[in-house]
Amino acid sequence: MRLSDFRYHLPQALIAQRPPERRDASRLLHLPANGPIRDRRFVDLTGLLRAGDLLVFNDTRVIPARLHGNKASGGRVEVLVERVLDAHRVSAHVRASKSPKAGSRLILEGALEVEVEGRDDDLFLLRFLGGETAIELLERFGHMPLPPYIERSDDGADRERYQTVFARNPGAVAAPTASLHFDDAMLELLARQGVRSAWVTLHVGAGTFQPVRVDNLDDHKMHSEWLSVSAETCNAVTETRANGGRVIAVGTTVMRSLESAALAAGGECRPFAGDTRLFIRPGFDFRLVDALLTNFHLPESTLLMLVSAFGGYEAVMAAYRHAVEQEYRFFSYGDAMFVERNDA
Repeated sequence: MRLSDFRYHLPQALIAQRPPERRDASRLLHLPANGPIRDRRFVDLTGLLRAGDLLVFNDTRVIPARLHGNKASGGRVEVLVERVLDAHRVSAHVRASKSPKAGSRLILEGALEVEVEGRDDDLFLLRFLGGETAIELLERFGHMPLPPYIERSDDGADRERYQTVFARNPGAVAAPTASLHFDDAMLELLARQGVRSAWVTLHVGAGTFQPVRVDNLDDHKMHSEWLSVSAETCNAVTETRANGGRVIAVGTTVMRSLESAALAAGGECRPFAGDTRLFIRPGFDFRLVDALLTNFHLPESTLLMLVSAFGGYEAVMAAYRHAVEQEYRFFSYGDAMFVERNDA
């Protein structure tokens, strides 16, 4: 398949610029394995799940990864942290009229002094000077890294809403957006219904928004992201499948995490921690996941390719055309899809 196969028309007005008033107030497009698509509300998810099913969430926490400032020698810069490397060092995207050189310093948010240590391909290696850790300083001075299609600056509300209610492992610079629809009340309701929960961690990088620049998908180099799948989660996945329940990935990050762990272990869920460059596209052999809850994704994106691989290319692209016609809200703060696995 070619990049152009994943193109669709999206009116700018359908790109959600702010979250709904309530987390669970979104719409839900249901794409069954067989049968017509159905327009639902997100709260209807409770009727699509049954006792014995397993929801797997990504518990990463978004860090306020965007910083503005100047080079010590003059000239404005914008820094977007891509990955926290250790207590004081990060790799980051740096936008400036002229790239800063190794050994130079940046003054960010009028308070932070950062040394440029060097480069790693397109990323800069930065060291935060002083006693506090990089994450502590980002939490205090940084801005939430809203995606490029949200055409406004972040505000105080984004600190809470561009974060899941169960976020606990800091390191992501983009939210696992399928989980933004869940509030504590819905999680409790699903638990009482007999739906179990498990967790992975995948620190979503800014590379998730990078466009695919080749038409031949075989030539695409997937960005790298760090993930961890625990023995406890693998046990829950194995028990669920053995007992006839379904494993539901809440978000494409969970899908990539579970399937990366399965590939590393020859098809079974085994504990895994490390980087993944897994590129899921039509023709991929899914091993662990039975259904996917996900938001709507950008045209020609690797995430749309993943959903098309799982739900069937023709069915998913038809569902996207339907979503546009019915004026669903798209992308991070938008509506959701519940996609059942299509092995046809």
